[in-house]
Amino acid sequence: MKYSKYICGLLACTLFFSCSKEVLNRPPLTSYVDNNYWRNEDDIRMYANAFYTNYFNGFNTGFVTDYAPVTGYTFSDDLTSRNTQSSFESSVPGSRGSTAEGAAWMSTYAGPTWDFAWVRKANILLDRLDNEAKPNLSDEAYKHWTAVAKFFKGFEYCRLVSVFGDIPYFDKTVQNTDLPTLFKDRDNRGVVMDKVYDDFKYALANMRENDGTNVLNRYIAAAFVSRFMLFEGTFQHYHGLDAARAKKYLEFARDAAEMVMGINKYNFTRDFKSIFSSESLAGHPEVLLYRIYDAALTITHSVGSYSNGNENQNSSANLVLIKSFLANDGQPWENSTVTDASSFAIADLIKTRDPRFEASFYNKPLNTAATLLYCNKFASRDAMAYVGSVPPAAWGSNTNTSDAPVMRYAEVVLNWIEAKAELAEHFGGTPVTQDDLDKSINAIRNRPLDAVATSRGVKKTSPLLLAAMPVDPERDADVSAMIWEIRRERRMEFVFEYSRLLDLKRWKKLTNMDFSTNPDYFLGPWVNVQTEIPSYLTTANIGKVRVKKTDGTIVAYNGSNAADMVGFWLVENVQNRNAFLDRSYMAPIGQSQIVQYQDAGYTLTQTTGW
Repeated sequence: MKYSKYICGLLACTLFFSCSKEVLNRPPLTSYVDNNYWRNEDDIRMYANAFYTNYFNGFNTGFVTDYAPVTGYTFSDDLTSRNTQSSFESSVPGSRGSTAEGAAWMSTYAGPTWDFAWVRKANILLDRLDNEAKPNLSDEAYKHWTAVAKFFKGFEYCRLVSVFGDIPYFDKTVQNTDLPTLFKDRDNRGVVMDKVYDDFKYALANMRENDGTNVLNRYIAAAFVSRFMLFEGTFQHYHGLDAARAKKYLEFARDAAEMVMGINKYNFTRDFKSIFSSESLAGHPEVLLYRIYDAALTITHSVGSYSNGNENQNSSANLVLIKSFLANDGQPWENSTVTDASSFAIADLIKTRDPRFEASFYNKPLNTAATLLYCNKFASRDAMAYVGSVPPAAWGSNTNTSDAPVMRYAEVVLNWIEAKAELAEHFGGTPVTQDDLDKSINAIRNRPLDAVATSRGVKKTSPLLLAAMPVDPERDADVSAMIWEIRRERRMEFVFEYSRLLDLKRWKKLTNMDFSTNPDYFLGPWVNVQTEIPSYLTTANIGKVRVKKTDGTIVAYNGSNAADMVGFWLVENVQNRNAFLDRSYMAPIGQSQIVQYQDAGYTLTQTTGW
């Protein structure tokens, strides 16, 4: 059963059974009765399919932004907004939590709210597999579906731990009368993640290698395990929590990624743009799992619309992000010998930087972006022909139909090389070799270029060489050159996707979100306002339109100095976010949840620092 079409399958089954004389006397299928339901794999599959849109969000649906690139993941140091920047939470909320099976998205944490509905859903599946379905299944099928349930349960706990740290762990379905379990306090995150570790180990040992086209299997699960174990391993290390656990999780991240790499099924033989703007990702050599969108089935999204040049991007790429992109000789711009590498005009950036820059951003300044650098990573080449005019339905409104990559091979190899580097530097692991770099970072850099990129003078980036590691004057003093370049590769690869805020959290680098640390956060690319965006030079914009010269001088438009409006674009009314503390790494629990525990005679501990 194809992931993207399972909703239609549910609908078809409902319509079929609602018209079948055999089942007219049965209870509604929307409120199944256990002993009539867990009959075979089809029943179990139908239940498990409900996890897909919660965890494999893709571009989400309609105008929903939860866990969606461009529209949802807008809170990071890569992006700057007009006016005051969005702030971290500053006080304990009156209430926080849900019991609903929804995305429950909190954008400033890139994760869910205090909600255990999906943990319960996974525990129900585990319970029914043991107590209802097992006699009806082969041993192989039982183990596979148990692996699926454990995988999704671990997925949810990884999300919850990334937001709240310590979290109650429920190892079974809890009855309403079991108050001590219902009102249990938080378990240490290490204890929880050890349980998740065990569940993921079981999943990768017992899940099917192939259960159909574009559905969860052992290798897709392994790719996600590499993500979650890398997060927790580096979080444990950089936050000084537990060195033994950090090592264990990082080793699992490495091994899970190697499981995917070892089947030699995926590669980087198509261009970067194709991953994000194709009507069909079927057979794409770099995509492990994708979400299909189909107008005929009314399964559509709006991420393409918010990448088409016409819709506003109030959070857009700042000069700090621009400067992080390598020149195509593999060097930071300060050390590059590429002609015009020190120019930050968009036309020059397109030609001098890593190809992912050209594939991610429009080739001219656009006033629909706060910084004038507009992300078109998720729009096709054809879609950009409609800048300034009405695009077709595929790239307008909430009727976009481009498929969404859910898990791709680039993440697998970057998770792998980072885990290997961390193990080598901090835990006595095998040193990273040139062959390791060639299998990961350099394989990515060797993607083919499409015809448009080639026509614009884009060139592939030179490989990363172990014997000649770039010397970046901006490198953090507490990070090796190797790990710095791995982190840079992630930044170029995943811009506007899910990872940046979560990466900052696990590396203990939330201080990057304090824009007072670098004035480049308030700037966009180098522009000549008079020739590139003359529409800004109006009477209404006197005093508002400003540029910053290379010597730091700020020039504001005064109505008669259009020729002097050349420099780095200064974002309109830009202000830093409110001050924040280390407690912002984890979210507080709502006061009403704590009171609810107290009223029942139990204690719920508040998040550290809150």
